This record gives sequence, C-alpha cells and structure tokens, in this order.
Amino acid sequence: MREEIRKIQALMEDAQYVTDAPVATAVHLAMTLEKPLLIEGHAGVGKTEVAKVMARMLTTNLIRLQCYEGLDAATALYEWNYQKQLLHIKLGESSPRSAQEQELEIFSEAFLLRRPLLQAITQEFQAPVLLVDEVDRADEEFESFMLEVFSDWQVTIPEIGTIKATHPPHVILTSNRTRELSDALRRRCLYLWIDYPGFDKELAIIHRKVSDLDDRLAREVARFMEATRRMRLAKVPGVAETLDWAQALATLHADHLDEELVGETLGCILKDADDIKRFRAEVAKAGLKPFLTASG
Repeated sequence: MREEIRKIQALMEDAQYVTDAPVATAVHLAMTLEKPLLIEGHAGVGKTEVAKVMARMLTTNLIRLQCYEGLDAATALYEWNYQKQLLHIKLGESSPRSAQEQELEIFSEAFLLRRPLLQAITQEFQAPVLLVDEVDRADEEFESFMLEVFSDWQVTIPEIGTIKATHPPHVILTSNRTRELSDALRRRCLYLWIDYPGFDKELAIIHRKVSDLDDRLAREVARFMEATRRMRLAKVPGVAETLDWAQALATLHADHLDEELVGETLGCILKDADDIKRFRAEVAKAGLKPFLTASG
C-alpha cells in the first residue's frame, strides 16, 4: 500500500503539484474506493488544484460545476435549447407531421444542453473527474439532489427517459466552510483538510511554480508569508497570493526583499484595506526583520 501512495505522490509531483502523504493517500483512496472526496481548507491553499491534477494523472477530462447561491438541479444537470427548438418548429411549419411527432423531435437528445452533472454521467470511454467547486455556496436542497445522483449515477429526463453512467466520474468537492455542510453529504464522502503549507512545503511550491526566482528570494518570500499569516487579518493570503507575489518579484528582477519593495508590491498578497493598514503599522513599529526571520 505504501508503494501505491508513493506512486500517486510521484504522479502528482510530475503534474506540478507539490504534495505530501496525506493528500496522496486521500486521492488514492478516493480513486480506489470510488467515493467522492470532500476537500476543505482556507481559500487559496490548492483544493481545486487537486481535481485538476487528478484529471492530468488519469489523462481524462475535468468537468467543473461551480456552485453559487440559488444553484438548482436543472442548471447543474440539463436544459433544453429553446432557440434551436423554436427554429426547428418554424422550419417545420409547412411539414405534414403531427404536433405529437414534432414534440418528440424537439425533446430529443439533439436539442439537449448538457450541464456539468449530465456531462459527467454521459462521458463515454473513460471516467472523467467531476469537480464540484465551493459546494458550501449552494444550499442543502442542492446537496440532497447531488446525493441522489451520486447514489446510483443515473438521472431521469422526463421527455427522454433514464440515463445511467457507463463510467461513473471521480468526484472532488471543495468547500471554504462559509457554511456547515450536511451530515449526509459528509458521510457519503472521504474527507481531506488542506491547511496553509509550512515553510519547507511553500518553498518547494515557489521553486516548482516560479522557476526563475533565486533561492535566497524564494526563502525570504516563504518566511514572509509564514509570518504574515500569523497576523490577525481579515483575508489571510493563501498559496495563490504567494505565487502571484513571487511571479511579480521575478518580473521586477528583484533579488531580495526590503521595505520599499514590499510596500510597492503589497497588493499582490493583501487584498483588504484594513489588513494593509495593520501590516504597515507592524512594519512601522518593528521593521521588516520579523517577517524575514520567521522560520527556515
């Protein structure tokens, strides 16, 4: 089993995702047991990236369902192409076909718009990866609907009939914990929590994703981010902000951090006015040194 985990970890690393054994184990078990994997964690720590990497590992399609308040089953599953239906009816007005025959034609698969859930169910030849992103933004009614779909991987379209998946998708759900998910959904899934990375892991991520940043500056960036996350901030910067900042510093041909450079590029990592004021107050009081000697 350990060999299998190491293999998954190596595959994820090859797909440009710096990972560790718990993440690799969760991905391996989700694929082996064919269960959805619910990933929770702070914004910007790489939850969504797990699904993208899984799709690259399996050389299959990634199908993404972006959740939001008010998302309903019809929007996630299918809709009818009304414009195409109306055009077909208009073109067939002179046809001797009966109204019933026309109705059978326009409510056929040729006029069906497949939304993410139906796309995932009807993909042929190979199971896709279905990413249900920010599931905490949808309501509990939608959770219940998803659980019905996950239970047998089939849906019924009244005008067509029941469609059953030939290859049930691999499912990744992500949540930023803006609300508590139902116990029913949690029981159905395997669970993974992704925290902010430690110094060594974040340094490895920087080196992997921003290859033209020298080691000294990469270390300073990793230490700076570690110290910044210990502040009381409204919007704590994630790995996404680390990489944006590192890329910006590389673009500016920087070789070290100083107060002027940090001040000029602070908008890459802090996205709240009060957070910026709080940070500037800390620097005015103690200087930049505490942010560059946090670890490593």
